[in-house]
Amino acid sequence: MPARSLASLSLSFGLVSIPVKLYTATETSSAVRFNLLSKEGSRLKQQYISEQTQQVVERADMVKGYEFEKGRFVTFSPDELKALEESASHMVDIVAFIPEQSVDPLYYDKAYFIAPNKRGGKPYSLLREAMARTGRCAIAKWAAKGKSHIVQIRPVEGGLVFQQLLFADEVRDIAELHIDDVAVSDAELKLAVQLIEQASEDQYDPTQYQDEEKARVLAAIDAKIAGKQIVSPEPAEVAAGGEVIDLMDALRASLSKKGAPAAKGKAAADTASARRPGKRAATPAAPTPIRRTAKKSA
Repeated sequence: MPARSLASLSLSFGLVSIPVKLYTATETSSAVRFNLLSKEGSRLKQQYISEQTQQVVERADMVKGYEFEKGRFVTFSPDELKALEESASHMVDIVAFIPEQSVDPLYYDKAYFIAPNKRGGKPYSLLREAMARTGRCAIAKWAAKGKSHIVQIRPVEGGLVFQQLLFADEVRDIAELHIDDVAVSDAELKLAVQLIEQASEDQYDPTQYQDEEKARVLAAIDAKIAGKQIVSPEPAEVAAGGEVIDLMDALRASLSKKGAPAAKGKAAADTASARRPGKRAATPAAPTPIRRTAKKSA
């Protein structure tokens, strides 16, 4: 099934305007969803109850409000809420070009692809090649669905990724956790480095990994449909909280094991694939790995 465009945009690159189309880059259909039913097996309908009257409130009688003090609200009409929204724009204004690796992946939100629209092929390719050659990505402003957004536009093999970014106040600071910096010995560090090198891969290959939990749940659903009883698995043994583990012994034992963790992960994925039931349990195909034409992304 051919990809469907979400929107037609115009990418502003200096005095150059590049007509592009926006496409989703990811799928969110991997979760297995269960419906809430009554004991008799009929679907349930959600209702809203007034805390004051304990009566059901119909959607037509609802208003939106902001709680500025405990139990005190200021309400807004639909027209007032619409007036507060950022006006949607088809213009995406590039405001800066920065080193691609300077964007912390913590700020990554939704990912999209952009492709050239009519008469946009040459300036689109020019922008992609120029960013790939300089090792830089673009930071741009965009307004959509009543909100303003900051996006990163970065070159990949075959096109451009349109990465929506989180604002600074949407990302927490790890310093809030007050993590102690505990000293480690040179011997411990040497063994840890050897363990990392033993399990190192040149790149991330998403096709090596499958959603084993989803496959297990779907297999259980098929078994339930077939009239079989679902049996809870035996709980895994967990080491006691007060047990002291010798770090050096654990590192040496890890190095002595045959096979790297990556290989084990692939074997586990293959096992899950072999267990996967019919059409109902089919896992969506993993996306083709993206290879950059510039420096490796942060």
